[in-house]
Amino acid sequence: MSTPYENILVETRAGTGEGALSYGWITLNRPKALNALNDALMDELGAALRAFDADDGIACIVVTGSEKAFAAGADISMMSTFDYAQAYRGNLISRNWDTLREVRKPVIAAVAGFALGGGCELAMTCDLIIAADSAKFGQPEIKLGIIPGAGGTQRLPRSVGKSKAMDLALTARMMDAAEAERSGLVSRVVPAAELQAEADKAAQAMCGFSLIALMAAKESVNRAYEAPLTEGLLFERRAFHALFATDDQKEGMQAFLQKRAPKFTHR
Repeated sequence: MSTPYENILVETRAGTGEGALSYGWITLNRPKALNALNDALMDELGAALRAFDADDGIACIVVTGSEKAFAAGADISMMSTFDYAQAYRGNLISRNWDTLREVRKPVIAAVAGFALGGGCELAMTCDLIIAADSAKFGQPEIKLGIIPGAGGTQRLPRSVGKSKAMDLALTARMMDAAEAERSGLVSRVVPAAELQAEADKAAQAMCGFSLIALMAAKESVNRAYEAPLTEGLLFERRAFHALFATDDQKEGMQAFLQKRAPKFTHR
């Protein structure tokens, strides 16, 4: 199913298997600008993500770009004339980027080509990154006289450690897909020709699971990412306990004991 956005392409893809949910697929689509992230694109991306998040028939969402670029960065022409008052009063970035953090369903970034500046930050805001072997990540904002402003100085150290994050932020060098995987930034690397198929495979796997459990797992991992260990463990334990109140827990365990495939109802 296509939708009339101007800067993104949106479709719903069917899950496979009995009772499987569907998944959303969003393609950033500003090819002449290498998918540079302007306000219009981010507004549309937020709207599409919210729509999929609210759809009970959707298990997860894939966000991808082109072969040349996932997103080459923020749209500099949009920001170049701003002064402090405009950036501050207009709530630059926060106004439409924070939608990504509010999505409760899993979001997969399928990255080929350049993911630089805002593009790298967009990928890191997703829940997992599957990278083509052509992918290149970086935070080159220092070359423009600024610093990363959409989470780059905060999420990158949590993924790759302080030293490597400093290296990228202070020297503006790019990190290839192999280094990104070694460093923990991406979950897996595949040949560029197989990127969409690998993202489909990951999304299809999620479509066969309990939506409640998927959302609880995402929330719990994010708590580990953002909170001290003791608080994270308590949150995980309570979420684990709460899942015993769901129909899907009963069905999943009975199916295991009966050696059959579960039929989740997402209740």
